[in-house]
Amino acid sequence: MAATHLETTCAVCGRHFRRSDLRELADMTLGTRSALAAELPELGPDALICRGDLARFRRRHLEQLLESERGALSRLDHEVLDSLQAGAPVSEETEAIWAEERSFGEAAADTVARFGGSWTFIFSFTMVLLIWMAINVTGALIGTFDPYPFILLNLVLSSVAALQAPVIMMSQRRQEAKDRLRAESDYKVNLKAELEIRHLHDKIDLHLTRQWERLAAIQRLQIELLEDSVRDDRPG
Repeated sequence: MAATHLETTCAVCGRHFRRSDLRELADMTLGTRSALAAELPELGPDALICRGDLARFRRRHLEQLLESERGALSRLDHEVLDSLQAGAPVSEETEAIWAEERSFGEAAADTVARFGGSWTFIFSFTMVLLIWMAINVTGALIGTFDPYPFILLNLVLSSVAALQAPVIMMSQRRQEAKDRLRAESDYKVNLKAELEIRHLHDKIDLHLTRQWERLAAIQRLQIELLEDSVRDDRPG
């Protein structure tokens, strides 16, 4: 489709966009300009580039920056760069994701481990032991079914301990995996924030440089006007 008078062509991809959706090469940060110049050295400072290509070359610059600082990029680094290029958030609700991925056995292990590490379990289990020993010592209610030294009670306690230990280990492994997922999410958020802050610093430096250039141009113009005024005031 032919471009209308409100549309302009992107110098990189050749597609038509509204003028407000394009940016001049001179308005980009130094790192992004360097990445563009490496692939398209023929572009001038007034070349117009769409946001998609701008994000792609900005990502390329950040990849080179991270590789020079850290070496080979990890999976998490690529995910952060993808989110920067797409303009999407990188943070995740790890609790919700973790809850959705749990199987019935894993959920049961978490519940048992949570109950086994609570004061409710300690008090309730102590009451069961006291009632068990009281019944078998006094013979009240149902008689003595496990007389002293409570061999059946020892068997029950051993069985509970033998079953509780692997359940707690299962829950601890899941907690470690959960902590690792949370740490990965924190790493991605921190890395993205660091890259965004660097980009803001580059943009501020660019604006400061342009302001100094404008001030220098204004100062030169004022000096020229003063020199012209002095020449006009001299007698002929």
